[in-house]
Amino acid sequence: MRIGRATSAFLLLFGIWTWILWPNFLRNIWADDRSWNDGPTAFFLVHLALTVVSFAAGNAIGWIGIKGVRANRANRANRADGTAAPAPADGPAPSDAAAEARAGARG
Repeated sequence: MRIGRATSAFLLLFGIWTWILWPNFLRNIWADDRSWNDGPTAFFLVHLALTVVSFAAGNAIGWIGIKGVRANRANRANRADGTAAPAPADGPAPSDAAAEARAGARG
């Protein structure tokens, strides 16, 4: 699957936003009076779970964005050099003989 430049940039920015938002959110929850009462309260534990899951999802989304940005840069560099674009990540393209065999089997 290919991801466009704009989508890759958006996903990368989402990952960066995750690193800005969620650590700050956790610091604020940690300092909240409702978070501690002879140990962590349900309020704190729920917000901690929310933070962990959201941070993990944001990191995964950001990683997809990084990979997309890198792939788009490589494709642009290959086009500028006049070299062929790399094969898709799904594997090599089928050979002409295989395509002809499939076409012949259809009819």
